[in-house]
Amino acid sequence: MFDWFKRTLTHYANPLDLMHFGIMGMNQRNVNYIGRYNQRRLYPLVDNKLLTKRLAMEYGVNSPKLIGTVEDQHDIDDILNILGDKTEFCIKPAQGSGGKGILVVTARSGESFIKGSGQAINMHDLRRHLSNILAGLFSLGGKQDIALIEDLIHFDPVFEGYSYEGVPDTRVIVFKGFPVMSMMRLSTKASDGKANLHQGAVGVGICIRTGKAVRAVQHNDPIEYHPDTGKDLFKLQVPHWHEVLTLAASCYNMSGLGYIGTDIVLDKNRGPMLLELNARPGLAIQTANNAGLVPRLRLIEALSKRRGYSVAERVAFAQEHFGVYNG
Repeated sequence: MFDWFKRTLTHYANPLDLMHFGIMGMNQRNVNYIGRYNQRRLYPLVDNKLLTKRLAMEYGVNSPKLIGTVEDQHDIDDILNILGDKTEFCIKPAQGSGGKGILVVTARSGESFIKGSGQAINMHDLRRHLSNILAGLFSLGGKQDIALIEDLIHFDPVFEGYSYEGVPDTRVIVFKGFPVMSMMRLSTKASDGKANLHQGAVGVGICIRTGKAVRAVQHNDPIEYHPDTGKDLFKLQVPHWHEVLTLAASCYNMSGLGYIGTDIVLDKNRGPMLLELNARPGLAIQTANNAGLVPRLRLIEALSKRRGYSVAERVAFAQEHFGVYNG
């Protein structure tokens, strides 16, 4: 089965194999789910992290606190006033992708700043980075952008050793408000501390019922231990799992999008927090779980359209039907 999944993602599998194992391909995802269930007018709500942040604040969805925004040169000149007495923070482009342009500051002394990597930068470096964000250097299509400044996330120590430098996050695919599949993305030295599977991060499939690891992959190959820390990936279990699923399911009510990827982090003080939403979530989550999305999505589609399901009911249904043994 493992070898079959690898061949699937490298485009060698027969389309009939895809159908037989319930694996969703790119075209099926784009046409039958993204195209059908995601209204294009709603895309800006998730493509722009500032709009997502404001929406989360409006709906009371737990997310990292917004310290301020940098929208023009005047704001860059006023950056010290925007930061106030904050000694640690995260700067990110509102329309960035793949972790590009994110600057994590873990300490500060006057006009000197210490990055998450331990490297020191000065005020000139900080302002230049903000200027690059505004110029669209990190944004999709090179569009002019806005910089968000957020509180730094302090990830739960339960994940110590499971990620190299970066903050581990949990991706939950939500369909019509039902959590259908999940994985954790763990950064590595190869991925430069970013949770990007295409750059070499580790994907760990997470059982929807229990929050426990079911499989781990790097570059689509199954692994058992983190390549940099040696941590046993099969001992990984996400705490506050019901809260994670509840937060993910509530994002459907918040965004109005029928098929989304929710990226959630676990802060040691504030618990599960929404990092961002994705209206076009990737398909590698199937490899991490050794299971196809299609049977789960069709089960949701078969439910009565006349009945409204609460967030709690959707989470309960998902945990009953999408556990590790229900693949």
